[in-house]
Amino acid sequence: MVAMIVGIILIAFTVFAALPSGLGWSAEILAFLKGCSPVLSAFIGLIAVFIGIADLKDKKEALKEEKSVKQQESQN
Repeated sequence: MVAMIVGIILIAFTVFAALPSGLGWSAEILAFLKGCSPVLSAFIGLIAVFIGIADLKDKKEALKEEKSVKQQESQN
């Protein structure tokens, strides 16, 4: 409940800060978003590559395990 209240307060502050009648920080907010977009997209891309590599390793390992199970079944 406390986290929800804090979240609502922070969202209200963000809206107040961006409004021209409030703090008028809309230009600074847009500049920040423009500046952090390339860094954020590179970070997300890097995470996606790591997840893809881990997925390939998991599939390869599962295939090896499946082959070993089939070999054990054929021996019995």
